[in-house]
This record gives sequence, C-alpha cells and structure tokens, in this order.
Amino acid sequence: MQEFESKLSHLDRTGEAQMVDVSEKKANKREAVAQGRIRMKKATFEAIQAGNAPKGDVLGTARLAGIMAAKQTANLIPLCHPLPLHKVEVQAIPDPQLPGYQIRATVVTKAETGVEMEALTAVSVAALTLYDMAKALEKSLQIQDIRLIRKTGGKSGDYEQPQIER
Repeated sequence: MQEFESKLSHLDRTGEAQMVDVSEKKANKREAVAQGRIRMKKATFEAIQAGNAPKGDVLGTARLAGIMAAKQTANLIPLCHPLPLHKVEVQAIPDPQLPGYQIRATVVTKAETGVEMEALTAVSVAALTLYDMAKALEKSLQIQDIRLIRKTGGKSGDYEQPQIER
C-alpha cells in the first residue's frame, strides 16, 4: 500500500481508518452540549403537551432514550472510544413558536477524549424517539439542526458555536 501524510487523526499512514491512541493523554473534565429540534403541527404539539399521545409519555421516553443512547455511543459510532460518563442530561424544551421541541443534551466525563459524539448521539436518538412516540398523531414531524453548541476541555480547547441566523 502507498503511504501518505494525513492531518486526519482517524487515518493511519496507509489511509485506513483507525481508532486514535489516547493513552498518552491526561484525563481531565470534559463537557459537551448539543442541540436539535423537532417541528410538528400545532395540534400534535398541543396533544403532547397535554399528555394525550396514544403511546403515553412522549417526552419522558425521549429523554430516557437520549440518556441511554449517550451511554452506547461507542457501540454505534465505529471509532469512538468507550467513555465513563459522569453526567448525561437530556431536555425536551417546548417551543410553541416552532411548534415543537428544542432537544438539548449535556454530557460530562473525566477522560482522555471528549464527549461531543455522546451529546450529539443523545440529541439524535431523543429526537428519533420523540418522532416514534408521536408518529401516530402525525407522520410529517421534522428533525432539524442537530449540532454541537459548545464543548470544554481537551487539547483543542473550548468551543462555542457562533449564533446561527434562522
């Protein structure tokens, strides 16, 4: 195989995917916050808010699914390191202006690598679960704008996403 130089940490000298060796890094506190949203018809939003969805507790189930998903990220994303998660918080914040919900996940660890993927996975699966729980009311729900909001810790330093105009 031909060798090449890559600035991508997940590629080896031959261009093959590899898991990054973080064994020389020091463990430190790292936090990541991700967010997304799910849009729906006003009637669907009102039914969920009133607790009148056919499948039951839509928001509680979505929050729990997001927490469980964060804990399984290394099993879902091939090159992610399994991490000891110290905190996973998932919120489904009602937004009547959408109408729908802002879904926000905060993940904290003390480890050699960050938890951005865990936060993004938590938001993604919480949104998918909310869709699954509400699809009997509406099939046209839209999952949108899943993104990293901020992260702290690590060699690359802190990051905060600039405000996005919508």
